Amino acid sequence: MSDEILNRVVRLHAQDDLRIETLPLAELQAGEVRVSVLAGGICGSDLHYWHEGGIGTIRVREPIILGHEVAGRIEALGFGVEGLKVGQLVAVNPSHPCGECEFCRKGLPRHCMNMRFKGSAMYLPHEQGMFRDHLVIGAAQCLPMPEGVCAGAAACSEPLAVCLHAANRGEAVSGSLKGKTVLVTGAGPIGALCVAVARQRGAAEILVTDIQDATLVIARQMGADHIVNTAREPEGLARWQEGKGKVDLVFECSAAAAAIRDAVSVLRPLGTLVQVGVAGPTPLPLNVMVGKEILFVGSQRFDSEFAEAAELIGSGAIDPRPIITSTYPIGEALAAFHAASDRSASVKVQLAFAAS
Repeated sequence: MSDEILNRVVRLHAQDDLRIETLPLAELQAGEVRVSVLAGGICGSDLHYWHEGGIGTIRVREPIILGHEVAGRIEALGFGVEGLKVGQLVAVNPSHPCGECEFCRKGLPRHCMNMRFKGSAMYLPHEQGMFRDHLVIGAAQCLPMPEGVCAGAAACSEPLAVCLHAANRGEAVSGSLKGKTVLVTGAGPIGALCVAVARQRGAAEILVTDIQDATLVIARQMGADHIVNTAREPEGLARWQEGKGKVDLVFECSAAAAAIRDAVSVLRPLGTLVQVGVAGPTPLPLNVMVGKEILFVGSQRFDSEFAEAAELIGSGAIDPRPIITSTYPIGEALAAFHAASDRSASVKVQLAFAAS
């Protein structure tokens, strides 16, 4: 019986209290599958929960299994599941909108009023995450991947979906990225994957800023034409600031006030600022934004882009593997979280699970 299967999980009990525990597995129900998790990426939100006990006003109020970027192989199928087979590699979508609220009915499931997003402490009880050896989940949340794709790459489908949605938001107001000059601020996992998306969609010139050389090197590998360490080169954006700015669109992935100022300084009049990174209250240079008539676009998670991300990785159109800077076995999860916190050396740190 599946409820007799015990599996290791990475569970946070409170700020700075991360434990590897063994818990029973839920019974497999109709419409569900059991996945042997192979790879899981540590996200910035996981780090915020660990370091700070929450994200802004969202606090960890009970033990929560972390993780929302995973891939694995199907172990078992529940009654009525079609289109999946045992042994198949799948990327697992952490989003489960209700399908019934106002926003779901309007075709905006990412804004679902009752969203159950794996590894989120927004609601009580918390929505348990996917850092575990075995996972029981709805079959519809599993996207098949072609044979030959590594689990680590497949697990990048979630962050890539975030970047695809950001690109879709930007293109909705400013047209295709093809032929455009694009700036990406912040060369973490999301920034690096935004570079890949801009390259795949035909951007003519891509520049990336960060304050860490190691992350900028990865951004170059993902397709950046120019990299600027703004800590060491405070005048490094001068050529794109000439006149009233030379950049058509910015993916702002840092949520740092200095990076936002830089972004606005290089944007041409009527340029587009796509805000992907999030933080607490952040000052904006509104006088310059208004003067240049900058289009400000927020970007929140993803909808159908998860399937597009899985397809792009599966086909090889986008290869996320350069962003994976290290992989740790689940038994060394604490060391992995420490490594992921060191932006001078890490971009995406992943955990390896059961059968990997």
